[in-house]
Amino acid sequence: MDHAATTPLDPEVKAAMEPFWSKNFGNPSSIYQPGMAAKQALGQAREKIAKVLGAKSSEIIFTAGGTESANLAILGLSRAIYYGDNHPKKCHIITTKIEHPAVLNAVKALEKEDLETTILPVNKYGMVIIEEIKEAIKPETILVSVMYANNEIGTIEPIAEIGKLLKKINLERKTANLPKIYFHTDACQAAGYLDLNVEKLSVDLLTLNGSKIYGPKGSGILYVRQGTPIKPLIFGGGQEKGLRSGTENVPAFVGLAKALELAQKNKDKESKRLAKLSNDLTGKILTSIPKSFLNGHPEKRLPNNVNITILDIEGEALLLYLDNYGICASTGSACHSQNLEPSHVLQAICLPREIIHGSLRLTLGKSTTQKDINYIAKILPQIVQKLRDLSPINIKLKK
Repeated sequence: MDHAATTPLDPEVKAAMEPFWSKNFGNPSSIYQPGMAAKQALGQAREKIAKVLGAKSSEIIFTAGGTESANLAILGLSRAIYYGDNHPKKCHIITTKIEHPAVLNAVKALEKEDLETTILPVNKYGMVIIEEIKEAIKPETILVSVMYANNEIGTIEPIAEIGKLLKKINLERKTANLPKIYFHTDACQAAGYLDLNVEKLSVDLLTLNGSKIYGPKGSGILYVRQGTPIKPLIFGGGQEKGLRSGTENVPAFVGLAKALELAQKNKDKESKRLAKLSNDLTGKILTSIPKSFLNGHPEKRLPNNVNITILDIEGEALLLYLDNYGICASTGSACHSQNLEPSHVLQAICLPREIIHGSLRLTLGKSTTQKDINYIAKILPQIVQKLRDLSPINIKLKK
């Protein structure tokens, strides 16, 4: 029940990767036959991904995962403009408080390089307000980065609407001789559930990874719209159009392409199935456990995400008990599982710190069945009652 953290490798993905471990192991940069075979496989993988995104294959840059992709997008674009030939005196970036640390920490790094940033709040459902993005834009704004779907609470952001707004603003800025505002979205959690067509979304940069879609860990891509300025973070032999040097991980990228292809092919059917299970689980938990409530948007949310706050317990203790019953879950982002600090996402939706520690994230996947839902619905109330019997905490819910 923690598929938002990572997913197992799909058997079809594994089969697609298999030949490139020891049989077709050539370096894609080599001009002899094994190298050319690897290069061809890499090209085919790029084309498959581009087809899903409605992009050109030349716009797909392979990376070692979502974190590297987000860093390349934000640091690469900002530095290309700020330190470019027409070096502006000021550059301004807009993002939100609920972004993945890969985005937020990259933005913080740019603050130390004297780039100005605005980190926007969200509403109680974790939704960014489009009007606030519009109001935050300055003449020196060069980048807006908003995640497509939140990894903790599952809220889906209005990416297409933001893209449409920025497109209109950029037309006005062109007339006024102001720099273009580029648009990046972290779509790691959206893949397999939402439409990834970059033209419909009107994005210039899009981040994806393999580990969230039953593909290999350590694989990702950055979509870079043609003409978007960007500087590399890794230097070397000039692979990936000079933006990501290093010998390409052919089996991982072949696997990523296959995983994305399968995820998008099955997304409508699987989303419908998971939404039914998630709604059933949410209803059973809220009905059987007093002083519990759902976090995130009640409707505009990922179909596999259930994020519940349960008062008067500690989330870490709950996870340990659940683990004893064979249930794997999370109190927030997997990237923060060793961090006792309250979730920055739950803080952003204005939950008090004493309440945040009782949050539970359950994220369903391909292997989740109705039997699993029934099991959790039976076990969870028992564990909660046991923890509450031991707890001195008694928080009063405000009406």
